[in-house]
Amino acid sequence: MVEPGPDQRWSTWTSVTKGQRGPEPRPDWVVVADAALDTELGILKTGKEADVFLVERAVPGDPGRHSLLAAKRYRGRDHRQFHRDGEYTDGRRVRRTRDQRAIEDRKSSWGRTVAATQWADAEFAALTTLWDAGAPVPYPVQIDGTELLMEFVGHVTDDGAYEAAPRLARTRPDAALLADWFDQLSRAMGVLARLGWAHGDLSPYNILVDGADDGGRLVIIDLPQVVDLVANPFGTELLHRDCVNVCTWFVARGLEADADELFADVFAQAW
Repeated sequence: MVEPGPDQRWSTWTSVTKGQRGPEPRPDWVVVADAALDTELGILKTGKEADVFLVERAVPGDPGRHSLLAAKRYRGRDHRQFHRDGEYTDGRRVRRTRDQRAIEDRKSSWGRTVAATQWADAEFAALTTLWDAGAPVPYPVQIDGTELLMEFVGHVTDDGAYEAAPRLARTRPDAALLADWFDQLSRAMGVLARLGWAHGDLSPYNILVDGADDGGRLVIIDLPQVVDLVANPFGTELLHRDCVNVCTWFVARGLEADADELFADVFAQAW
C-alpha cells in the first residue's frame, strides 16, 4: 500500500459523516475511494478570515479517479480579521444554546473553537443549499472542522500548471460579454433572493469567471456571511450594498446598470 508522502494525507472523505458531505447526486469527478490521497499543491488565496489551498485528491495508480479541490481553512477568532461578525450573524441561529453562550464568551477555549467552526459551517450550509437551487457556486465536497473542501474553479494549462479562474475584477470583457455577465449575475442574485438571502459581501473580487477565454461562466464564492433578508435587520441594506458594488464595476466598463433597479428586481424575488 502506498503511504502518504510529504504534503500528503489520506483522503478525509471517509472520516466525515454523511451530513458533512456535499449534496447528492454528486458530480462524477468527486473521489470517494478509501485509498485516495490528498496532496497539497500550494496556496490559492490568503484572505481576512481564511486561506485557500489547492489540493489534489487521487487514487495512486488510477488516473481515472482524480480531482482538484479548493481547501478553505478558517482561522480561529484570534487569528482572523473579520471584525464585523455581528452585522452578518444577527438573526442567525446557533443549534445548541451552550454553543451560543460559548461564542459570546470569547475568552474560553470552547468559545474560540465554536467561533472558528461557525463560519465554515455557515459557508458549507449555504453552498449546499445554493447548489441544490441551481446557483452558480462551487460544489461543496465536504466539511471537516474548520476546513471546507470544494470544487476548484479553474483549469490545467497546456504546460500542466493549475490556473485558478480569474476574478471578475481582473477581466476586461467586450460589450457583448459585459451584458451577458451582468445578466448571469442578476439571475444568480435572484436565486439567493428566492431563498430569502443576500450574499452580504458581493463584489467583483468574489466572483470568478470560469472559462473566460470562451465566453465565461460567473461563479460566486465567499459565502460564509450570507444573510437572511428577514431575520437580519441589516439584510436589505447589505443587499443594496451588493447591488451598488457590482453595478459600479459594470458601469465603469461601459454598461448601463442602475444599482437601485437591480436592487428592486432582486428584492422583489424574495417575496
